[in-house]
Amino acid sequence: MDPRRSAQDVVRCQLCDTPVPPLYCGICHIHLCKACVGDHLLDESTEHRVVPFDKRGLTTKCQKHSTKVCELYCEECDISICATCASSEHKGHEFTEILKYFEDKKDAIQKDLQELQKSINPNYQEIVSHISVQKADLNKNSQKLTSAINKHGENLHTEVDIIIKNLISNLDEMDLKQLAVLNKQENEIKLTISEIVQCTTDLEKLLNSNDINLVTAYKSRNTEFRKLPPKLKVSLPSFTPQKINKEQLYEQFGSLSSFSMNIEAHKNTMDAPGADTSASYKSLIDEPRIVKDIIVKDINTGYGIQNYLRSVSCLSDEHIWTSGSDSIMRLYNMQGELMKSVKTRSGTWPGDIAVTESGYLVYTDEEDRSINLVKTTDVQKLIKLQGWKPLNVCCTSSDDLLVVMNSDDNQKAKIVRYSGLKEKQTIEFNDKGQPLYSACDIKYIKENKNLDICVADWMAGAVVVVNQSGELRFTFTGPPSSTKRSFKPYGITTDSQSRILVAACDNPRIHVIDQDGQFLCFIDNCDLQCPWGLSVDARDNLFVAESTQCKLKKIKYCN
Repeated sequence: MDPRRSAQDVVRCQLCDTPVPPLYCGICHIHLCKACVGDHLLDESTEHRVVPFDKRGLTTKCQKHSTKVCELYCEECDISICATCASSEHKGHEFTEILKYFEDKKDAIQKDLQELQKSINPNYQEIVSHISVQKADLNKNSQKLTSAINKHGENLHTEVDIIIKNLISNLDEMDLKQLAVLNKQENEIKLTISEIVQCTTDLEKLLNSNDINLVTAYKSRNTEFRKLPPKLKVSLPSFTPQKINKEQLYEQFGSLSSFSMNIEAHKNTMDAPGADTSASYKSLIDEPRIVKDIIVKDINTGYGIQNYLRSVSCLSDEHIWTSGSDSIMRLYNMQGELMKSVKTRSGTWPGDIAVTESGYLVYTDEEDRSINLVKTTDVQKLIKLQGWKPLNVCCTSSDDLLVVMNSDDNQKAKIVRYSGLKEKQTIEFNDKGQPLYSACDIKYIKENKNLDICVADWMAGAVVVVNQSGELRFTFTGPPSSTKRSFKPYGITTDSQSRILVAACDNPRIHVIDQDGQFLCFIDNCDLQCPWGLSVDARDNLFVAESTQCKLKKIKYCN
């Protein structure tokens, strides 16, 4: 057997068999020596990309034009393209030279790896360590209380034995409940840590890879990992002995204080490295522009009245749910093609729609006072209200539901937070006991990135913003103006920079304000006609539902 063909042989030129060729054709995937490059390039049936051997893997063919080399990366479509694509279907988009994009992506991976190793993982380890201390304190305190109870019980003889057993049982139950909560969070954090470690390993492999497809396909999970779990603070129970009185023995023996677990808001999400620099900040652009017009042709009220498009909610960058003045909720792609439709259980139009963190559709039904969940095409009734009518809804970052509701007599309005099927919080009054919201009509709602709850109160002519605890932060009643015009907000949404975007239908424009209620600008140059529902996708593209036009506009308003 020719030793040059053995498994231990070095790499050779695939045209002349010269050992250790210094060049490589990334299109034909063959090794070349310098002398054979000219002959190889004579084959004009395909493009060639000859690079140094150590740069192999940095060339990829266009998915649409198989004989073309990807030279550019389309930022808008998130895909590698050739020059032909750039001048045709991607014309007018923003491009980056493919090798620069590759290097930038490598830099981003390196930064993510460093952050995981130096910041995120140590923070999680610190929280686990804190839980271990809490568990030790819990056990120590439990032993102390058990000893105190037993010592006090020795003075009360036989008639108090049952009381002692009951109290110790209650203490054990408290311990079990607290340990269950602590163990649950500890396990969840350890699971996340294992994911971080795996992600770290994967990133290290990517950094050592020259496979451009793998590297450019990388999607960072660091934003997800920056959301630190809440820090549990255990309030330990105590035992208070009483003076022995046989006539009131049961009451005087003593009792355990109730235990509590409070979430210590140490800041749920860590700042990314360099978060205070302009690199992570998406600034507003001077001239917002329409990216797509999507005509929604399917709305049919069946009542012989004007059709309206009312609500819009992004499922992904490519799919968006809509609802209007009929009973059908529709999912469209960016080409305006109907992908799915779901009918309400009651047959009347939905009050509002929202998409959960898990990608399911939620809608409110004022007619039968219900809040419903849609999985595939099956509608599941989650909550049935009594005395209240659900209007508008949004899903929070923790997958809670925030529901705006009016009383049956339209004299009161409130916001209720649901965690699963459980009512967790009610927001209705300010610190002076006055109603926060007007008593009737629509009130679109959205949770901001800083966990504020933002409500566009049409009847009150204001955007009302409260913090996570329901305390009023500010009320926005329109931008400062020498000729004050009425402000009637409809749809509301927020973006990755915690900016609040509000639709004004009567005076067609979008108001943009910051998280503290300061007016920033208008979006009013996109030929808006009766803007109603609003939604922002993961890339901060704004979707506007034009009510009377039954049209969706996709608008780019920030960098």
